[in-house]
Amino acid sequence: MTTPGNDRYRPPLARLPSWIRPGTLDTYLLGQTIPPFVIAVSVVLIALLLERLLVLLNVLASEASPFFTLLRLLADLMPHYLGLAMPAALCVSVFTVIRRMSEGDEIDALMSSGVSLARICRPFALTGAAIGLLSILLYGYIQPHARYQFREGFYFASHAGWAPVLQSGMFASPSPRLMLTADHVSHAGSQLKGVFIRDLSEGKERDITAQTGSLRTDAAKGEVQIELFHGSILTIRPGVQPTVTTFDHAQRLISRTNKATFRTRGDDERELTSRELARKIDAVRHAAKTDTSRDTDTDLIPAPEVSDSNDIPLTNMRAELNFRLARSLSIPFIPVLATALAVIGKRRRGSAGLAVAVLLLVTYDHILQLGESLIASGKSSPLLVIWLPTVVFCTACTLLLLFRASILPIRRSRPATPPTGSSGDIVEGAR
Repeated sequence: MTTPGNDRYRPPLARLPSWIRPGTLDTYLLGQTIPPFVIAVSVVLIALLLERLLVLLNVLASEASPFFTLLRLLADLMPHYLGLAMPAALCVSVFTVIRRMSEGDEIDALMSSGVSLARICRPFALTGAAIGLLSILLYGYIQPHARYQFREGFYFASHAGWAPVLQSGMFASPSPRLMLTADHVSHAGSQLKGVFIRDLSEGKERDITAQTGSLRTDAAKGEVQIELFHGSILTIRPGVQPTVTTFDHAQRLISRTNKATFRTRGDDERELTSRELARKIDAVRHAAKTDTSRDTDTDLIPAPEVSDSNDIPLTNMRAELNFRLARSLSIPFIPVLATALAVIGKRRRGSAGLAVAVLLLVTYDHILQLGESLIASGKSSPLLVIWLPTVVFCTACTLLLLFRASILPIRRSRPATPPTGSSGDIVEGAR
């Protein structure tokens, strides 16, 4: 296909700069990395969700919550566990691909043809940078909303009240003055046969029997109603002759749940987005400067009050914001570390490179968490306990890759070579 003024059509990818344009090697490496990355993410997510699933099942089963509530809570947990799974899956997938290529002598073939190890790592580093940008959105905006939705859903599930689910021959008490049972229950506890209800409200006793009935739930009003067919009502009042009333169809309110209200988002710094954290930090600093200038001013003019009251300490917000940014900026260097540790020599098999990479990542993550705690308690500065370990980690990953690629100018010791020549020449020289 040709265009006016051009002898040959250039596809859109060919118009990109050479440093970002994917070549044949980049396409091959990314194609080898995607399947193990997807498998690793799935395995880590399933393992993390199964642990929380058992806890949620115990709590929700005791509250008789529907199964849809469990699925919703698990969906709210996905962003949190996805933020833990993606860096680990990226490290494992890159390490697996480079180790397989190293064992198959593909790395040696590429390096002998002039392709350095840093060039091989380029598509992995760009992929890590893309995941790092995605993690900024994930850590800073998606996870705070998902964390609040999980707490809100768990609160409503714990305060759902009586659930309209019965079993055959079981006595249920939706309220202290109401009891009902049925001889036979079907359709997940909604269709009843042989219904008996005893109501002690309003200072009288009403015993209701019906041949059939059905339970219905009005989610909008928070009501549970029972519809009865072909029954009778025995009403007993103190000092009054009991009366019996028969009916063909009757409808009665069983329970009404007072719709609980949950707090607004922002009670915890982890529920605030990164932009909200930055705004609140600036507001608190501005309020502190205003208070300082008001104290030093000799005039007795009252300063304007800050309209946004903030109960979250400033140190907690600073710790959370710096922790999110440091984790996101460290992700592009994870494939660099995995590539450097995955390359092995020709006669070295079964190296513990993956174990070393996992150990370094876990140690680095715990150091960041410790730094976040120290900043929140006001015992240290973010530059010392968050950004210094981040700079050390990123620099160490880069230097390790350059060293393995023989780009870093480090002089390596070589074994001394024996002198050349015949044994007779050596003996003659010794004489």
